[in-house]
Amino acid sequence: MGSSSSSDTPANDAPDLFRNESDALEKARAIHAHADADPQQCRVALAELIGHFERLMRETRRLIGRSDRAEREMHALTQQLQYRATHDALTDVLNRSAVIERTIKALRVDRAVMILLDIDEFKKVNDDFGHPVGDAVILGIVACLRRIVGERGAIGRVGGEEFTVLLPGYDLADALQLADEMRAAIGNHVFDAPVNRRITASFGVSANPARTDFDTAYGLADSALYKAKRGGRNRVEFADPQWVSAEMPGGD
Repeated sequence: MGSSSSSDTPANDAPDLFRNESDALEKARAIHAHADADPQQCRVALAELIGHFERLMRETRRLIGRSDRAEREMHALTQQLQYRATHDALTDVLNRSAVIERTIKALRVDRAVMILLDIDEFKKVNDDFGHPVGDAVILGIVACLRRIVGERGAIGRVGGEEFTVLLPGYDLADALQLADEMRAAIGNHVFDAPVNRRITASFGVSANPARTDFDTAYGLADSALYKAKRGGRNRVEFADPQWVSAEMPGGD
């Protein structure tokens, strides 16, 4: 003869979460079932039953409220994590992976201009004043970009001192004008001490028809940026696909 195991426990042995309410209901039914039931007893039993269910409703509302709060907090946390996964920690502009994703999505449906800019001789700022001052310069640059670009485009940081501005639906002439406004704003910006020098940036612009892939759009802008660096910095250049293959990206 085999012994019984815990798996033989019937499912109806689970605790009854409404036992108090069930007992009160059965008590009220039992009293009401007698033809000679005392009306006072019936009222007492009914009041007891109502009290149990009012308590149950209060507890239910409390649990629902707690669940709603937990859901709101979870939603807020999810949004915060999604934001942090797509934005640069220092500047709060799009990070590199988000720039790539945003560009791919934009170019699936329409033309878009990619502007790539690099802070001129930024290494000297870090070498002379240290990285905290360099970070302050980067934040100043981003403030200039935001002031000029506004809601017209998406700003991203793709490297230490390298940024992109994506302009969906833009043509080249309008984008070049906007890039020059950004260049002038950066050149005229007064940075806090101890930075005692004018900070400038070089710009490369590529105009891309719909269905251009990211690497092509970025590569064109990068080649134009190299042309601006080689041409003396603090300039805006645009990419001509005819000469891109002959150029090699340059540095600072």
